Amino acid sequence: MQVFVIAPPDSRPLWIMLPVAVLVLAGVVVLATSLYGARSSRFEVTRAGLQIRGDWYGRFIPADTLVRDRAQRVTLTAAADLRPTRRTMGTGLPGYQAGWFRLANGEKALLYLTDRTKAVYVPTTSGFSLLLSPQDPDGFLSAIRSLR
Repeated sequence: MQVFVIAPPDSRPLWIMLPVAVLVLAGVVVLATSLYGARSSRFEVTRAGLQIRGDWYGRFIPADTLVRDRAQRVTLTAAADLRPTRRTMGTGLPGYQAGWFRLANGEKALLYLTDRTKAVYVPTTSGFSLLLSPQDPDGFLSAIRSLR
């Protein structure tokens, strides 16, 4: 019996696969982070303001920029002007929207939205609004309104 080994390939085509592999890996990391954010995001109301902890778009919003008297609980099936219409930089998965969106009324909004029937709308003086889905919308709204 005679055995013949395969001739070594030219390595240049293999280098082309490296950027493809890096892009695929980056896509997996982004998707995994978004899925994790959909399950573990939280909204912390302190005297200083609102800390949104989640995926890529979490941030701190100072209390003095929240327009507390206009904050309201909304059902997005009824409040057509507050529905997200266009994603500008965010995650849009079935049952989870997070990041920057435009609302039907043209407003820029930061969303962390999972349940469209239990959303809370909070305008800010910073040029954007918040549209969030806390598990206890009434308690969250009460905490936001009690900030001084």
